[in-house]
Amino acid sequence: MIKTLICAVTLALMCATGAQAEDNRAKVTVVFDQALPNVPGKSMKGVLVEYAPGGASPAHVHAKSAVIYATVLEGAIRSKVNDKPEKTYHAGENWVELPGDHHAVSANASKNEPARLLAVFVVDTGETELTIFED
Repeated sequence: MIKTLICAVTLALMCATGAQAEDNRAKVTVVFDQALPNVPGKSMKGVLVEYAPGGASPAHVHAKSAVIYATVLEGAIRSKVNDKPEKTYHAGENWVELPGDHHAVSANASKNEPARLLAVFVVDTGETELTIFED
């Protein structure tokens, strides 16, 4: 059921268009929030991240309990987590972030085309601040 929910949300997001923040930061929208019935105290939250051409997010960490599976839906995203080398992910590619990971680079790889990703968080149900920016 959860896999079906993720597929349905991903398909809907791929068809949607979105506006960007005026300061060229990524627009972030929680698109689903579901308690996990077989894992008491945990929830799955889907977050759509939309980048304008040349857009980016400041360096950040996530909620202490968060395990994140991020999939690029459109365009290409430059990402650098911890001391790993920066990598560009294209539509259909993904990565995982674990509790305590530092996301130093998160940016649209293109100056001309938008980019979008879906980040699926498994997090303590009580967590309200999913991303803590360094700016």
